[in-house]
Amino acid sequence: MLKLAGAFAIDICAYAVMSNHTHVVLHVDKEKAIGMDGEEVLQRWHTLQKGTLLTRKYMDKQQRAVMSEAEIEHVLSCVAIYRKRLYDISWFMRLLNEYIARMANKEDECTGRFWEGRFKSQALLDEGALLACMAYVDLNPIRAGKALRPESSLYTSIKLRVACAQKRRQPRSLMQFDNGRKDTSRKSLPFQLKDYLELVDQSGRALMLGKPGCIATHCEPILLRTGLAMSDWAILSKGIESHFANDVSVSIARKKRIA
Repeated sequence: MLKLAGAFAIDICAYAVMSNHTHVVLHVDKEKAIGMDGEEVLQRWHTLQKGTLLTRKYMDKQQRAVMSEAEIEHVLSCVAIYRKRLYDISWFMRLLNEYIARMANKEDECTGRFWEGRFKSQALLDEGALLACMAYVDLNPIRAGKALRPESSLYTSIKLRVACAQKRRQPRSLMQFDNGRKDTSRKSLPFQLKDYLELVDQSGRALMLGKPGCIATHCEPILLRTGLAMSDWAILSKGIESHFANDVSVSIARKKRIA
């Protein structure tokens, strides 16, 4: 998932990988894809797929010099197609689901469909919806009774964020929090990381109907128990700008086969 985000013009805001499904909150950066030159588009796509014989030939400058106009035109048409795919959620999820399915089928020594159906997605249209959905995703292992605290939840974005914050940095593989410092150098989550951690911690302490798990009331607040209470949060922010017209929450369909 993180590798795909590095190639696509798509940022990951939050994720939780469960035993039979995955939740992910994405930010689609169409402007970034449009601003890429043809070589960058091809280079990114070739990290994901083979492309065509001509697109691979084009990336070799010596071979490019002897390509015909018709061949160059073919490559440019491919660039236009690949550019759109780099900000397409369906292609992002297609490659993610396909990789998981192939790996699972190899482990189980079988063939056939692995997922019950296609993924489901929901647009997040304001900052409140974004925060609520991110917290919901990060609390999935807690609610399922698979973890006791967010920072110990395996395969979640909040565990990664806490681990990086303890090293006085933010994860490069995730969209970063602006921590109150706004400029135009890169897009970011328009919140304080410490506020988000406290939001998740407080939300996780409430019991929910039909959900077996919650954070125990006797647990210290998350900033205390992770050693982040006295952190200088401004150090964790770099020049970043917020824009969330293109946020979307995605849930991968549950796997069909029972392990």
